[in-house]
Amino acid sequence: MSQSPQDEGAINATTARNKLYALVKLVEEEGRTTVITKHKVRALLAPLDRFPAARKADAFPAHVLSTAQRDFGDLVTLAAQGQPQVLLRNTTPVAVLLPADPSPDALSSDTAAHPGAATAGGAVNSQGNQDRGSTPRRLATLGDAIGSVLTDGPAGGPTFGLPGLDAATGGLQRGKLTLVAARPSVGGSLLGLAAARKTALVDHDMVLYAASGPNRDDIFRRIISAETGGEYARLKQGRLTEHEQKVAHQLVQAGYLLMIDDGSDLTAEDIRETAPHMDGLALVVVDRLQAAHSARLPLSGDRLPDASQVLATLARTLHVPVLAIVDHDDPALLGLLDADVTLTLTPTDDPAKVQVTVAERDFGTIGSAYLQPDLIHARFLDAGAAPLERADSPADPGLSASTGGTQALELAEAALPYTSGGNQGIPAALTHELAAWRTAVAGGDQETLKEILPSLLQAAATVSQWPDTHEGHRLANALRPYSTPEDDATGAGQPATPGATGAVHAPADNGQARADVPEDEEDDEDGLQPGDEENEPEGHVFPALKILKDSVDRSKMHPIKVIRKEERDSGPWPLISEHMDGEPRWAHPDITVTRVPHIRENGKRVRRDKIDVPGSFGEGVLCLIDRNGSFPSACSAVPLAPNKLVHTGPLDAYDKAGAGIYLVDIPEWNRTDMPHPLGRIIDRPDEDGRVWVTTPHIKQLVKLVRDNHIAAMPTIYDSWTGKANESLFKPFYEATRKARTELVQAGGDPYKTYKTRLSIALRLLWPKRPSQRSPFWRPDWRMSMVAEASVRHWTVAFKAVQEGHQLVALRNVDQAIFWTPPGTPPSTYRIGTGFGEVKRKFVKAGQTILEGDD
Repeated sequence: MSQSPQDEGAINATTARNKLYALVKLVEEEGRTTVITKHKVRALLAPLDRFPAARKADAFPAHVLSTAQRDFGDLVTLAAQGQPQVLLRNTTPVAVLLPADPSPDALSSDTAAHPGAATAGGAVNSQGNQDRGSTPRRLATLGDAIGSVLTDGPAGGPTFGLPGLDAATGGLQRGKLTLVAARPSVGGSLLGLAAARKTALVDHDMVLYAASGPNRDDIFRRIISAETGGEYARLKQGRLTEHEQKVAHQLVQAGYLLMIDDGSDLTAEDIRETAPHMDGLALVVVDRLQAAHSARLPLSGDRLPDASQVLATLARTLHVPVLAIVDHDDPALLGLLDADVTLTLTPTDDPAKVQVTVAERDFGTIGSAYLQPDLIHARFLDAGAAPLERADSPADPGLSASTGGTQALELAEAALPYTSGGNQGIPAALTHELAAWRTAVAGGDQETLKEILPSLLQAAATVSQWPDTHEGHRLANALRPYSTPEDDATGAGQPATPGATGAVHAPADNGQARADVPEDEEDDEDGLQPGDEENEPEGHVFPALKILKDSVDRSKMHPIKVIRKEERDSGPWPLISEHMDGEPRWAHPDITVTRVPHIRENGKRVRRDKIDVPGSFGEGVLCLIDRNGSFPSACSAVPLAPNKLVHTGPLDAYDKAGAGIYLVDIPEWNRTDMPHPLGRIIDRPDEDGRVWVTTPHIKQLVKLVRDNHIAAMPTIYDSWTGKANESLFKPFYEATRKARTELVQAGGDPYKTYKTRLSIALRLLWPKRPSQRSPFWRPDWRMSMVAEASVRHWTVAFKAVQEGHQLVALRNVDQAIFWTPPGTPPSTYRIGTGFGEVKRKFVKAGQTILEGDD
């Protein structure tokens, strides 16, 4: 024991703890000793030959390697004070910690030398606990604690890169478990990703990303989306721009600092075993803990409290922050998880803001911040430092009319690919104005925004054709809210330039103008008025609401027509949105759609489509297909749950005995001659790239998989379902069909009244305004009915394409446009005036396509 180890090369205790298994292996195989320092004390990790008494059972405190690694700092201190610590592999001694600078009588080979009294430096070993072989407790003086605080200063740990949130939290604290609690679709996982991106890509520190939900490909796509501003749904389909590909290659080169473990059987114990072997580990992210039980996911259900304790111990042991995402904000669940810090994400009345409440276990709420959700680009934006005035803010009415906060931010984001030089194709003058716009938005400078806007619109008006890229379409759409009143006649979803008649090369989600709303058409507003909820008077030409109520009341399943108001903010109801209709908003990528002015007979100025097709399509004309009664026709057999939806969680497969809503991946669809079967649903994925769909779309996907049009059925990650029924609205369908047969021949006011009352009845299934009274409040019924109409519309068009017809556009639930020889509509459609039949019209390419009463 007289040999000095000073020439052996010293390392600090933290490094030694992280490399403990490797150091012990060197001890066993090469007999190497290592000096370990901790503050002003030193210990020696040595082979057993240096201290043979360590081989005797129960002679000295002994610890298996996993325990030794957890308590390594304490063991080094005790060894330096003269108390040898034996390290075991299972039950076999393999190494020993000794004092590096022992006094002549510090150690003894006599087993009676086992310490049992209080030792210098605050180490205490209770005689009553000798037999359990536990490590003596280490006590710190108040001076030690104060010195540590003064030395450490600010937390200095990893941050989210979101100034408002970082100010509220003080960053992620080392040695503590922080929970991010958020319901699905609010964006909890994106906060974990933000911290991982900031730590690995900006601070250049090591991150372990333990992914129990998303896989490594999903995570990489989210990072690319967040870093470039590219839409996550598009990246998930493998469509990257040149700029995004460059960023992806750069991320690959810098990505060695972000290590991902995405095993489906990932456990908290796996994370605990992996983390110590990562040199320089600065952050552990666990994405995510699932509140609902799943047999496929160990980090779920009633196993979460134990997993939380393992993660909290890992944070304390390695002195690193552990950030875990939990997909629920139930206070009872969060109490069981018992984290050091909890960040709860809550949506606000303003869809452009999410509130983050910061709470510590011992002190309760200590702060809050606001974030702007940008789920399309897999990220949050800071909304706490210098927020823009909202479009409806009374503070500056002059600005609110034209430069609302959300719209201004969207335009700034859409401009980035061009102002950064990553994309080309717009005039230099417009690029210059957009760069100035981005600077003003970043600084919250409202006055500058108002000054820039006229010159920005003037520069945009010179664009005759926007770039035929996703970025080009997004920029055109972002400019649309700032267009002139004439341009406001452009239909929703259609990218329109702020100039007079800019041509837009049709994007995949191209929309259809809807100046006139026919009986089948959906609208952003419900179009209802006070009094619409009243039954039609006796003798009315078509008492649609009364017929619909009678249809539901006749069911033997005792349907629940109205969900109580106090239940509407929880369960499945906040998950349901208009985008779940799955309506296609699609035009063939090779055609060009131009919005041109048109004056109707009543003098109203509107805009209509003009479609040009390439020569590669050959000779032909545009065949316009208009489906009759798509919504009431869908009522003949729409699958829905008449009673309450219950949480059925992840499902191994779709059960046709149930109906409701389902959370699934977006299935891959590589065809360019048809829109995606989920229509516009794919435009609004959550932070995991998943979407909620109703039963009609689930059944559609099952059929497409069966017919080998889709490779595999997407996984059902969550669900709310009830007992299925397809006949709830069938009596309504039959009465509607009979009335149409009679009234369509008569035409005139009776037929218009029929269409109006039919539309009102179906819209009353889910009135949007709280003040609107209705005998119904079932969003799931309404969206299932519209989804059924969308699925039928898509399916018939797909049959025509399979028969060799060239589809040009597919929109809403009733419009299809084909390129065909003159006078020959696709045979898959039945021409007529009845439900399920279509009207057809032929126009030449380049002619204005008129609509409704044009």
